[in-house]
Parts: sequence; C-alpha cells; structure tokens
Amino acid sequence: MPVVIGIDHGYYAIKGANVCFPTGTAIYDYEPYTMQNVLQYAGKYYVCGTGRQTLQKDKTANDTYYLLTMAALAQEIRYRKAPKKTGIVLAAGLPLASFGREKRPFKEYLLRKEQPLRFLYEREMFELYIEDVKLFPQGYSALALHPEYVNGEPSVLLVDIGGWTVDLMRLDNAVPNAATCRSLELGVIRCIDEIMEQVRRSTGLSVTDVQIERVLNGSPCSMDQTAKNIILRHGRVYAERILSAIMEAGFDLKAIPCVFMGGGASILKRHVKPQDGICREIYLTDVHANAAGYERLVGRMSKR
Repeated sequence: MPVVIGIDHGYYAIKGANVCFPTGTAIYDYEPYTMQNVLQYAGKYYVCGTGRQTLQKDKTANDTYYLLTMAALAQEIRYRKAPKKTGIVLAAGLPLASFGREKRPFKEYLLRKEQPLRFLYEREMFELYIEDVKLFPQGYSALALHPEYVNGEPSVLLVDIGGWTVDLMRLDNAVPNAATCRSLELGVIRCIDEIMEQVRRSTGLSVTDVQIERVLNGSPCSMDQTAKNIILRHGRVYAERILSAIMEAGFDLKAIPCVFMGGGASILKRHVKPQDGICREIYLTDVHANAAGYERLVGRMSKR
C-alpha cells in the first residue's frame, strides 16, 4: 500500500500533517559545513527551510517547490517511521478561485516522468515512487477534519490567512460556493514586512520576522519593550485591515459566521475584539490542518 502524504505548499511555509518549515532554499555546489536540512539531488546540495524565499506567485515556474516537496516527503516519512523506499500518493491543494486553471499544470509539476524519485536528505537515501497526485481546494479541505465547525450553519465564511493572500470562500449548506471566492493580497508576509520597517524607523532596531511572529502570536520573546509595543499595535491594525477588506469584498461579518484559518488565524485570534461585532468567530489555528485534511479526503475517496 502506498503512503498517503499531504503537503500544503504555502508562500511562507511548507506544511505536512506533522512537519512545518519555511520556504527558503539555498543552493551549494559543494557539501555545506552541516548536513542538517540538506537535500542532495541531481549533483547539487540544497539547504531547505532557510529563511524566506522571494515571492513566487507561479509555483511551477522553477524547481524550488519540487525540491521543497522532496524535503517535506523525507521529513514526513521519517516522522511516521515509514520505509524510505516506498510508493507515495501525494495530496496537495490549490486556491478554489484558481483551482480549475491551475490543477493540470500543478499535477504535472509534481508527478514527473522520473520514477522512482531518488535523493538524499541529511545523508539518508530515499527512493520514492510517486504513484499519483491528488489535488483539493485549500481551506475547504481543512474542514474535512472539523466538520463540526459548519454543521448546522446554513452559511459560513472561510477566511484562509496565508503568507501572501487572504482567500475568502462562502460555504452554503457545507458546500463551497465558487462564485463567492475572493483573494486579497493581505497575507502575513505583508504585515510582517510593514512591522519590520516601522520598528526600524521608530527604534533603529532590526528585528527578525521570526521574532515579530512570536510577539504577534503571544509567545515569549526577549525584545526591547518599545519594539514589542509597536508590533502589538500593528497586530491590531492588521486585524482591522483584514476585517475591513472582507466587508468591502461583500461579506457581512455581522450576519454570517466566520472560520479564520491559516498561518494568520492565531494573529486575528489575539487581536479581534468584541466591539468588532462579528456574528460568530471560529479559529482553526492548526497550521497542519490543510495537509491533514488532504490526507483525510484521499482516505475517503479510497473507501468509496
């Protein structure tokens, strides 16, 4: 039996059902000083998960996301203690708004003629037969794990706050309404970049995006208090901006329950206030939810 592995190919991070790392890669012709997170493929060395790569709207434009997929597969196989020589059904996702347009090229990008796929990850050899690639709508797939969030609600708005975009989709009787899909370029990366610049201008300090993320999520982080206050103030501004953009896109948050998910959901959970008057807010803050949802959906398909 092939191993079913779900991967959520984000702009900011790559997520499996159990693993998560940033989308940055660094390439070397020679062996780096440490083999931690190093993928060896086609005679090159790639350090996967180093910082953040430059924004790449078309994920099939080069091999970056293919290399990151290999690293994610290796990490997931290790986590599950599965064989390093095995068949794989790869489950991934696309935004519903562009699903029809991007489905075929993304499947071809991930399912290549080169079989089996051989590479080394942290000096361990992997030999994987990608038997099939199954694609599902992002956001909606996460609800495969949490149907209780929408059960009994005639209409629910999904707000998937990713690295680059905030994707909106209304569900009517738990079915996605494709005509309601919107994509706003208000993702977490933009918020973090603006905060970084504001802190630098106000205090002269160069804080990192990882530090900003921790403060926004309420995690402990040693930092100048003035800088921390600027970050927290901007967290609230960011929440207000997203809520305002959702209303401007034609969704009345005072009239329809809202499921906030994706990497930015935890930021909104901390910064949305009762006076915002949202009808009902649900926070799905598990960043692995999409990837785990893809796996659940493949499991359902195989039972039919």
